[in-house]
Amino acid sequence: MRPHFYPLLRSRQAMTVLLMTPPMTQLNTPYPATAYLTGFLRSRGYEAVQRDPAIELFLEMMTAPALDIIRQHVEENFEHFEDDELPDVIFNFLAEFERYHLTVEPAIRFLQGKDPSLAMRINTRRFLPEGPAFDAIAEMEAVSGDVLQAAFGNLGVQDKAKYLATLFINDLSNVITQGVDPYFEVSRYGEKLAAANPSFDNLYDTLMGEASFSSEILEQLVEMYLEDTQPSVVALTVPFPGNMLGALRIAQTCKAINPDIPIVMGGGFVNTELRALKDPRVFEFVDFICLDDGERPLITLLEYFEGKREIDDLVRTYFLAEDENGQPYVHLNQNDQLHDIPQSEVGAPVYDGLPLGDYLSLCEMLNPMHRIWSDGRWNKLTIAHGCYWRKCSFCDVSLDYIDRYDTAGADALVDRIVELVEETGQTGFHFVDEALPPKTLFAFAKRLIERGVVISWWGNIRFERTFSPARCQLLADSGCIAVSGGLEVASDRLLKLMKKGVSVERVAHVTKAFSDAGILVHAYLMYGFPTQTEQETIDSLEMVRQMMEQGCFQSAYWHRFVATIHSPIGMNPEQFGITLAERPEILFAENDVDFTDPTGTDHEMLGEGLRKAIYNYMHGIGFDQPMSFWFNEPVTRTSMKKDLISKAISNFILSNEE
Repeated sequence: MRPHFYPLLRSRQAMTVLLMTPPMTQLNTPYPATAYLTGFLRSRGYEAVQRDPAIELFLEMMTAPALDIIRQHVEENFEHFEDDELPDVIFNFLAEFERYHLTVEPAIRFLQGKDPSLAMRINTRRFLPEGPAFDAIAEMEAVSGDVLQAAFGNLGVQDKAKYLATLFINDLSNVITQGVDPYFEVSRYGEKLAAANPSFDNLYDTLMGEASFSSEILEQLVEMYLEDTQPSVVALTVPFPGNMLGALRIAQTCKAINPDIPIVMGGGFVNTELRALKDPRVFEFVDFICLDDGERPLITLLEYFEGKREIDDLVRTYFLAEDENGQPYVHLNQNDQLHDIPQSEVGAPVYDGLPLGDYLSLCEMLNPMHRIWSDGRWNKLTIAHGCYWRKCSFCDVSLDYIDRYDTAGADALVDRIVELVEETGQTGFHFVDEALPPKTLFAFAKRLIERGVVISWWGNIRFERTFSPARCQLLADSGCIAVSGGLEVASDRLLKLMKKGVSVERVAHVTKAFSDAGILVHAYLMYGFPTQTEQETIDSLEMVRQMMEQGCFQSAYWHRFVATIHSPIGMNPEQFGITLAERPEILFAENDVDFTDPTGTDHEMLGEGLRKAIYNYMHGIGFDQPMSFWFNEPVTRTSMKKDLISKAISNFILSNEE
């Protein structure tokens, strides 16, 4: 193997690394990868700067001048359409354009928290134009009356206006997607081009084609970043498939400005889906692609640029090499000799360089738990790397981000929190662990209380017996406001097959303990698991109905099960009674795999009913409706007793009192 030529940065001047998050991610808070790596690199003596083109691209598109350009594109793209042929959101945008033009910038300022007095005017329902996104209000009111009054009362002025302004932003985003740029979405950007796509052709053709409206703005932002920071290296994180197109657009722009600047890519999408990468065309845009935790691969790469290491020293890094005939091929250099950086040594994230005052707090749903993903500025931290359980059969337990468990300890975590509060002025924390480890979590809660550190925090847990009422109260006293966790399927047979290590009754006990302590609870739900029958699906919905009615959890979401190649199901499908579909040759991305389940359940039909039911339950509606009410076709009757969960909770309370 001979490495393809790479210009090395052998200069004695300090090396500057520019880290960026491509569009699109959350609008309310920065994605944490660049903050983690910026803090780490600075702790090792490197000059690291970061920018967030994701939020800045969105804000550039939500201005009055941008709407003028958007209208031009829309009118050109729909010039041959009659009014009754236009999509609803496009018709409304053109008909109400002057109001959109007038209100878009005030609405953005309001959602940034910069103009709270505008709430009263928004709440009149005569200030913002109301497109199809607002139909959700009418649909809920048809079932249960004045939902806005029920949700916000007379004094919830700011939250009510935030909800209405969010619907307004959703309409404008849909105008861009349907009328201007089909790859644009608020939390995704060209996702279908990358997700589990075995071929790079779609992405490559898009990148080689004419630049879209949003990509033109992105290019201008990148030019500005390069001018401002003069980086020696550009590093891009690709957390999701929807970030890949934006990342390659950024790389394309960087190469056009400076062909010799090294561009490095990593992140969750890369770690999960590009583990069989073979297409050399990817390296027309980037020079190196790092797998798994970025600290060790990135710092080793920087040392290579400085001439301190050879290319064979690189850790879990793809680059373009040449064979003995001079033909390029994609090479992955592993180097197991260099260990990963322990959690105790990665340091605290650093947020400077990110426009913390410009993120938008949104209210996407009238549910107090569901909204926190998009509302508020959260400092992101990790209590432990990996998962302490790592047994679930549907999870990517073979990959590093799950399999390698490592924690920094309670005192180090509190120290990092104090640093972040001092830097950002924000006391809200979202712990982004796969599952917060109970032992460390309880020690951490005690340290917060002992040291008088006042924060609000939330994160993902497993609903296991160690979360007793007393310990849930401890977490609440330390500042825990919400938890999320996987109930997955409310069926003990399937939970055992999943190796979740919990039962439905146990989940009811634990979630009720959290709720009684004043902690909001979100449950992840799943349907379409291998061998899952219609009866089990209907019974799962009945279990969920009872648990939500009993106040065990306030929010939930049904996911359609997907088999992935890195999970026990994907690796050993025969153990779960399914057959994987034949897969094409993988040259680019690989993750989801189709399969045949001989059970033959119509999961597509059931999924629509499940989502309809949970949407209503989250708004406190429809608990008295029979299961059949939610489905468009006849379904089996539930076999669950109507008081199953209430009795389980009563017995649990009595046993704790004794």
